[in-house]
Amino acid sequence: MNRSPDALPTSAFDYVLPDAQIARFPAQRRDESRLLVLDRSTGDLQQRIFRDIEALIPPGDALVINETRVFPARLLGRRASGAEAEVLLLHPASGNWNSTDWVALVRPGNKLKPGRSVEFDAHLRIEILDALPDGNRLVRLHTDLEVEDAIHTYGRMPLPPYIDRAADAVDEERYQTVFARSEGSVAAPTAGLHFTPELLVALENKGVEIVRIVLRVGVGTFRPVEVEDPAEHVMHEELFEVSHEAAQRINEVRANGGSIWAVGTTVTRTLESVASEDGVIHAGSGSTRLFIRPGYNFKAVDHLITNFHLPRSTLLMLVAAFGGYEPVMQAYRTAVDQHYRFYSYGDAMLLL
Repeated sequence: MNRSPDALPTSAFDYVLPDAQIARFPAQRRDESRLLVLDRSTGDLQQRIFRDIEALIPPGDALVINETRVFPARLLGRRASGAEAEVLLLHPASGNWNSTDWVALVRPGNKLKPGRSVEFDAHLRIEILDALPDGNRLVRLHTDLEVEDAIHTYGRMPLPPYIDRAADAVDEERYQTVFARSEGSVAAPTAGLHFTPELLVALENKGVEIVRIVLRVGVGTFRPVEVEDPAEHVMHEELFEVSHEAAQRINEVRANGGSIWAVGTTVTRTLESVASEDGVIHAGSGSTRLFIRPGYNFKAVDHLITNFHLPRSTLLMLVAAFGGYEPVMQAYRTAVDQHYRFYSYGDAMLLL
């Protein structure tokens, strides 16, 4: 008996990826990544280059981008014993970015209990204040610097764990979109990594509206769904901001018969979180735990530009909800067979 789309188990979103196809370094040029185009109406696939996006988006449509900026959240220090330790800052406990108290992940977690510290030098020590129910830690930065200065002095770019190497100078530029402005994410909105300034200018000159919103990407984006029934998964929370100007511009494009192109799952999740049932976008800021999976009825997004995502992830489920389960999983099989590069630094996919 066939399952309804919203009854698909987590294992249905699994696939086999050769380790060699995990992109551990960016393409030589952002817009030279490969682009797999899925026509949702027919299921047809085309293999293109990312810069072909310019020809595919018509004048009068809106391209919505996430202008969040990744901050150097990964701090490497030492425990009192001299052994190495890592603190990954997630967000300030109070919402104030100048606060000394932060929510963080620590490693090794079994050694960094409340009352213990990670030492950097005379200018910074991070104290573990509390172990939180979700496994995170409440920590305090003891520093004679401004908190922001301390983070930027000692922090490193928080590359995803599957890249499996230390961040270097190239990552300071390339694990950041060219339109990143609003600092606060611990992961890049990776679909945006393919755009160059020249490509954005070409789209604007063509008459495409470039609309900026913010969703601060959290570490939960990398966590797989560990329960077989996705309905039992506790979705991670992320903060968003949609300005009045952004909402107005998107709504005007829609009212004039144009389409909305979402650059990434982060934009999709944000727009769907602030849209009414008739697709009207409402300005505002807040947090979302929206979990989009097959069976979801999209209200605000017409086309999706995205990367290839981890198996069993909420991001893959969102893409399958948008493009249809079977067409999307077939596209993934094609991408594997055709040796596409996967994940954050990998190639892209466009769902028309």
